[in-house]
Formats: sequence, structure tokens, C-alpha cells
Amino acid sequence: MHALAERIQALTRLGEALREILQHYTTPEQERARAAVALSFHKNGWFTEPEVKRSLHYWSEALTQEKLTAWLDLYDIKGNSSLDVGLILAGNIPLVGFHDIVCTLLSGHRAIIKPSSSDHVLIEWLMELMVETTPNSKDWFEIRTERMKSFDAVIATGSNNSARYFEQYFGNVPHIIRKNRTSVAVLDGNESEKEMQGLIEDILSYYGLGCRNVTKVFVPSDYALNKIFAASLPFAHAMSNNKYANNYAYHRTLMMMEQKDVLENDVLLITPSQSLFSPVSVLHYEHYDNPKELSVKLEAQAGDIQCIVSRDQTPFGKAQRPDLQDYADGVDTMSFLRNLSAVEASK
Repeated sequence: MHALAERIQALTRLGEALREILQHYTTPEQERARAAVALSFHKNGWFTEPEVKRSLHYWSEALTQEKLTAWLDLYDIKGNSSLDVGLILAGNIPLVGFHDIVCTLLSGHRAIIKPSSSDHVLIEWLMELMVETTPNSKDWFEIRTERMKSFDAVIATGSNNSARYFEQYFGNVPHIIRKNRTSVAVLDGNESEKEMQGLIEDILSYYGLGCRNVTKVFVPSDYALNKIFAASLPFAHAMSNNKYANNYAYHRTLMMMEQKDVLENDVLLITPSQSLFSPVSVLHYEHYDNPKELSVKLEAQAGDIQCIVSRDQTPFGKAQRPDLQDYADGVDTMSFLRNLSAVEASK
């Protein structure tokens, strides 16, 4: 079998295994899945079972023969490279780094994976599951816990501070270095109930910890903010997570002590702010009068924005359900990896 076809088949089998696990959740494979989910929550209190399942559902739907083939048809990938690509993964939401692994495997490279300490349980379990369904895939990757070394290229994701370190340490090899980003939404006041529910999912899925989560909304000057509150009520279960509830209580108290303008409904704290970034449980908002002027403003802040949720750009409810070709920071990871293969072939 052609190398690329073999890897597509392996990931397709993994998707099938995930769908089986999520559907039945009773066989020995499902028992191991439940154990991994429980252990991941023990290690990281943000990784509740519903949020981990949210990520698993996403990957179970993404890893299909049809979707993988349609994605790869955009590229000319031979799938027979032998380069070692170091992957330093983030761990802010469950399996957030798995897209980099998928890209690396499908480009034909060997993935040298350094999971985040916040997400290593799920990453390790998912890679073990792939080996169970495709035994020879064990040669396609390696998981490391120590400092990353011996690599031909690097994809690293972290904070703005860690990015400076990454630039120094990995500057002598081809690399992608990702920094802090967040997402915003632009409302025009005519959103449907379904679109508003989608917006709240964009805000509160994974407790708002992802770079694709909306942390700020831009609304017309006469916008009634109670529309956001009304849509958020079905997500009141977020307060059952102690970490989220503690954030809510802390920021509520802090803003009241500072006499800030804040609206609350025991799900979200909504406050006016110029900042794109907001703490967990807090949603910033800003009024606008001229859509064209707002577009110019957002363009000037593009380096901090992962995606813009609106009727014209990322659809409501889709922020944390990106297509496979929706790359972090707008950097085409697959093209980067494909070009590594081209460079190697020319040597």
C-alpha cells in the first residue's frame, strides 16, 4: 500500500474506533477510554467528561476517509519522508495539539511528540488506540517527556513568553512558533436564537480556555445585552465545575471592589473593555457604530485574533469545530510540512 494511503487508512480506523467508543462505552476498549478520561480529569480539573467527549466527538467526525482525502487533495503530498518533526503541544483544552500530530503523520514525517503536562493522558491514550487499530503506526511517532532534542523541524505552541524561548532554542531549524491568541464575535443585532446559542457555545465550550473561544463581542450601540444572557442560561452547568465557579466568584468580587460596570447572571460576567482577552467566566464587549471602521480596527489587531465569529466569517457555533484546513494562527501547517519534504528530496 502507498505510504500516504496507509496513513489515511490508519487515521480513518482511529476515527471509527472513536465513534464506536462514544456510541457504546461498555467494551474493554471503552473501559480504557473511561479510565483515560477519568485520569485526565484527575490531572486537570478543567477536563471534565463532557468537555473531553466534546473533543472526542469532533475527532470522531473529522477522521473519515472522505474528509481526510478531500483535505489532502489540496496538496501534493508523497507521504514517504523520513524527517523527525518535533511537536511541542499546548494543553489548554483536550487534545488541542492533535491536529499537529495528524498533519505530521499525513505529510509522511515522523512525529516526535512532547505533550503538555495538562493533556498528556489523552494524547498518549489516543496514540495507543491508533497503534491498536494499526500496529505498524508505532513507527510513525515517538512520545517524549524530556527536553526536546534531535529533530529536523519543530512546531511549538505556547504563551508569548514561551514563544521567545522557542524562537531562541529552535531558531536554527524550520519551525512554526505559535503565541497567545483569542477569538472575537461581531454581532449586528439580528441574530437568530440558534445563532445566539451558537455564540454561547463559542464562548463557553471548554470553559472558554481555547484560543478559538470568543472572549469579546462587538455589538451595535443600541444592542440589548440581555440577549446574550438569555442565550447563556442553558449553559449554566458550567458553574458546576469548581474551577469555573471559583473564577466567576473571584472576578465578580474583584470588579465590584473596583466599581466596574458589570452585568451578571450566574453564568457569565459581561463587562465593557477595550481588551480582546478576558479571564475565564468573563466576556468583554465593545460598542461600534460603523462596520467598516470596525473591520479596520480588527485588521489592526489581527495578530491577536484566531478567528472572528460573525455572519460573514466563522459561523456561529463553529469556532471550536474548525475544518481540518482551518490552521492555527492562519499558518498552513500542511504546506509547511510538505515543503520540508520537498527540501529533503532536493538534497
